[in-house]
Amino acid sequence: MLSRRSFLKKALSFLFFWIAIPSGVYYYAREIEPTLLTIHKHPIRSPKIDASFDQCKIVHFSDTHVGFQYSIPQLNDLVTQINAVNPDIICFTGDLVDNPYTFNKFEEVTKALRNLQATYGKYWVYGNHDHGGYGTEQMKETMVAAQFTLLQNESISIHKGDAHIHIAGLDDAILGKPHIEDALQHIKDDAFVCLLAHEPDIADSVKNHAVDMQLSGHSHGGQIRLPFIGPLITPRMARNYVDGSYQFDNHPMQLFVSRGIGTTRLPFRLFCRPEFNVYTLHHTNDE
Repeated sequence: MLSRRSFLKKALSFLFFWIAIPSGVYYYAREIEPTLLTIHKHPIRSPKIDASFDQCKIVHFSDTHVGFQYSIPQLNDLVTQINAVNPDIICFTGDLVDNPYTFNKFEEVTKALRNLQATYGKYWVYGNHDHGGYGTEQMKETMVAAQFTLLQNESISIHKGDAHIHIAGLDDAILGKPHIEDALQHIKDDAFVCLLAHEPDIADSVKNHAVDMQLSGHSHGGQIRLPFIGPLITPRMARNYVDGSYQFDNHPMQLFVSRGIGTTRLPFRLFCRPEFNVYTLHHTNDE
């Protein structure tokens, strides 16, 4: 039979356990995991990629949401880490700041992003937070000043001698007006195309066109994921495709969905570290 002291000791231990564990998870999810930036590398092989583009590196980052638990010093650190992989092309798929209407550090954001270096240019598309909060023109001014090229239902060719690849972009699918036909109208079907689109679920339409890879964000990977359950909540237009890579039956396109950099709505990440991705192109003779 337990003594009164032993009973109190066990009761207090039990109480401590059920207080400490949730508190520890809360602290980790709010203060630790959002800072654990990971870099994922992916080879992209295609006969459409000319041999002159072998080892060409495309860096993709998304959803910084600066201003909501993501600071200018963190953005500067991100720039340093992206530059360290020596990208040839940099792509950003939207949601630069969390609330354009209240944000007041655009000059500092511009300065940080201008320091990003890419041999063949920096490209971006609007996200829903960029259009929201009356931010459309402010976002455009900021990214132009940071030397990014907007691809709003249009594409650009990147040349190496006589060879070329295409970077295309769609307007945001929630608050914008995406037109895939406009984005691809000047591209031949045998050309290699990398498409930027903020919301990943638009891939269900994009896959029917001559696109080789789609880069998206928006989902944040769910931000909070549980073992055996997965993401607890995902936003509209990111419910079919949430995180990682996807392929489609009878369609050659690959979809890559980034977990993004910052957080939104809730300042937590759990089992869902922030990331940016590096895609290295490889020519192959396989048909």
